[in-house]
Amino acid sequence: MTVFAAPTEDILFSMRDVAAAGELPDWDDDLARDILTAFSAFAEGEIAPLDEAGDRQGCRLENGRVSMPDGFRAAYEKLAGMGWQGLTAPEDHGGMAQDPLIAALVSEVFSGANHAMQMVCNLVPGAMTTLLRFGTPAQQAEWLPRLAGGAALSTMCLTEPGAGSDLSRIRTRATRSAQGWTLSGEKIFISGGDQDLSDDILHLILARTGDVADGIKGLSLFLSSRSAAGSAIKVTRIEEKLGLHASPTCHMVFDDAPCELVGVEGEGLKAMFTLMNHARLDVALQGVAHAARAHAIAAAYAADRKQGRRADGRDAVLGDHPDVRRMLDKQRCLAMGARAMAHETLVEMVRGESPALVDFLTPVCKVFCSEAGTSSADLGIQILGGYGYLTEYRVGQTWRDARIASIYEGANGIHALATATRGLRIEAGADAFDALIGRLTDDPRVLERRELWRQARARVAASVAPAELAHDFMQLTAGLFYRAAWARIARVGQSDELSRLADTVISPDRDWAA
Repeated sequence: MTVFAAPTEDILFSMRDVAAAGELPDWDDDLARDILTAFSAFAEGEIAPLDEAGDRQGCRLENGRVSMPDGFRAAYEKLAGMGWQGLTAPEDHGGMAQDPLIAALVSEVFSGANHAMQMVCNLVPGAMTTLLRFGTPAQQAEWLPRLAGGAALSTMCLTEPGAGSDLSRIRTRATRSAQGWTLSGEKIFISGGDQDLSDDILHLILARTGDVADGIKGLSLFLSSRSAAGSAIKVTRIEEKLGLHASPTCHMVFDDAPCELVGVEGEGLKAMFTLMNHARLDVALQGVAHAARAHAIAAAYAADRKQGRRADGRDAVLGDHPDVRRMLDKQRCLAMGARAMAHETLVEMVRGESPALVDFLTPVCKVFCSEAGTSSADLGIQILGGYGYLTEYRVGQTWRDARIASIYEGANGIHALATATRGLRIEAGADAFDALIGRLTDDPRVLERRELWRQARARVAASVAPAELAHDFMQLTAGLFYRAAWARIARVGQSDELSRLADTVISPDRDWAA
């Protein structure tokens, strides 16, 4: 088994140098390194060792309550006691007041060490942002200190048995009376819908206050909690899943559960998108974490496993063989390129000069990075051969855990469709993406691909059936961003190794006719 080691230098290089966070006025390089180093040491020592055992043991539902795997509560108490749950919370609510860039550094390491535990803990930053933007002062005063201090964790309750990605079909209803609001209905696929880590759970719930015919316009956002609702919120089942066995995915029933309106009635989707957009970039970083973890496992194995002979007759290791080197290079490129794409998007978000660009880049990152995690894990299984198919080296768990990232927070096909429709109708975002490619690189091979993208953009925008072109357009868009990111990596990295890897990414496919 390859022990988890956080790729701290790669992460800092990507954020500071490739995505140019170091040029931002509020970036503090020493602080970023100190925070990342401290969390990495905690993750390696406390969180990562629980990952394999948690996967094997899983969660249990007993008497309507979820029990997490052994050791998880003790690790969470240390996590919360060190203040990590309040990393982005305002100081006046008990937090560290760090920005999304610092949070992203920590989040990738958390996911690489123990994705299942990260899933339960890392909806908190999005919940706090939602309350800061849409909550009342009383809601903020009650919940932000509890979330920041770890007394409460949070959930995002959208999906229903009859309403998956089509939120207009939501049937959970909120009813107002003289005593206040109550909720009735069902929600499924709720990560951390119950757990025994925190004393309380804050549920953010999308529910209908208008008529069904109003579609998404009749939806409002509410908060409820385990402590306030008691038996009015029931967990009837935890799902049996391919991966993330230590993350309880709950089927929940609300039976006249007391709740509070968050924001404006009828504008629930606007408020919920604050939480969802945070989650989508977090999912992108989960994909990056799995890509990097799969490469670390495969590289360690390939460097040690003897296989065949070298030309001089000495024993060869697996990594000496060209096909294995090809796969290892692909893993390395996917991890570094995907990370650079996510970091570039986050830096643009913090810079705040082009929200339309961030809106355009977010689904592209979600799609590419989530698929990079699965692809790298699949390559890892292939590199390890029979041992990859066994559980001993755990690259199979990496694949199983990574696979969900292409599905949740909006299936990748939905993001592709959104990019080919709304993403092109709002021309400012696509124009800004076009300009970003030029800022990242002047490599003629990338710019030639940008010309192809421009032609495809015009064709998709003019099409009467853009859905038919959506998948291919997303692959082209993400591939262009990936190549531009790698050109930037090679330029700022200034090493022969990075230049060689960039060349494998950017160069056209081999021309066998030449």
